[in-house]
Amino acid sequence: MNFSMKALVAGVALGFSMSGMAAEPIKIGVTGPFTGGSAPMGVSMRDGVKLAVQEINAKGGVLGRQLQMVERDDEAKPERGVQIAQELINKERVAATVGYINTTVALASQRFYQNAKIPVMNNVATGSVITKQFANQPENYIFRNSASDTIQSAMIVEEAITRRGFKKVAILADSTSYGQLGREDLEKTLEQKGIKPVAVEKYNLKDVDMTPQLLKAKQAGAEVVLTYGIGPELAQIANGMEKLNWKVPMIGSWTLAMANFIDNAGKNSEGTRMPQTFIQEGDTARRKAFIDAYVKAYNPPGGRMPSAVSAAQGYDSIYLLAAAMKQAGSTEGPKVKAALENLNEKVEGVVTTYNKPYSKLDHEAINFENTRFGEVRGGRVVLAK
Repeated sequence: MNFSMKALVAGVALGFSMSGMAAEPIKIGVTGPFTGGSAPMGVSMRDGVKLAVQEINAKGGVLGRQLQMVERDDEAKPERGVQIAQELINKERVAATVGYINTTVALASQRFYQNAKIPVMNNVATGSVITKQFANQPENYIFRNSASDTIQSAMIVEEAITRRGFKKVAILADSTSYGQLGREDLEKTLEQKGIKPVAVEKYNLKDVDMTPQLLKAKQAGAEVVLTYGIGPELAQIANGMEKLNWKVPMIGSWTLAMANFIDNAGKNSEGTRMPQTFIQEGDTARRKAFIDAYVKAYNPPGGRMPSAVSAAQGYDSIYLLAAAMKQAGSTEGPKVKAALENLNEKVEGVVTTYNKPYSKLDHEAINFENTRFGEVRGGRVVLAK
């Protein structure tokens, strides 16, 4: 074979290998609790992500490549989250990761992505510190598209103190980072209104009897109970109040919308209120299409999403990442991060239409304007009136 022929064959072979490389999928890590007490949030988030990935892939993917989900169950355990982060970065070579349901897991795990210069999109976890963990570093790879506890605590206090006029407030929060950071945010916000809680009580995950905490709150004359926890224990609070024949409103963080709160508390969940970025009501064509697609794909019991907020935010997180990758013309972490901080195109999500959602100094996509109050009515979350 002469030189020119060899060069031609080599060129063709290289062309094939390059086109093969170009067609490789873009791996996106999806990490959350798909088992245990936090599972309604984790599973709903993952299923929302899956819908967005399928839609984007059906339209040709991103940069001519298909998106590929790499799912891992972190079981809501920080040590498991840390293992998964290292595996997704070093073995799977993900271009980005979405997820994190639990603030504790996010804070333990996302430093590995920060060091590897790989963007993380927190699409459910709400601890106020999450996007600020590396704010003192020249570049910050941690983004969020859920309502931070700074937003939620302000809304909860506004509802309880300003709108409904309660003066005597009890706080019940779980012992995780989520519960305790949320409690701190609530206490700070109450202090600004000149209110000191009459009771501040803590409980652990899997606690099944909240009588001691509730008795302290009741005996202190609390007119309202503010909560920071997740579904199963929140149900124990509502059911415990019923056992004590103590009827005061329950207002808390967005997790009061979880299916395992509403189902386990039954009639005792009625009337509870919580901030929501998304309520399962098809009030726009985009939201209706998303809800219909979700219900058709996953057939949830009674047609109710286990955690509508998690599903919607999971879905939107993929569209935000895809927009950044398209704008960057690359899946390289630093380029995608820079694009997220200066998105040129509006991204039509189901929570909101994102118009310049991030900047270099602000990695929070959600604000007071796209967060509303939900209320449990008849076993479902509806828009509070």
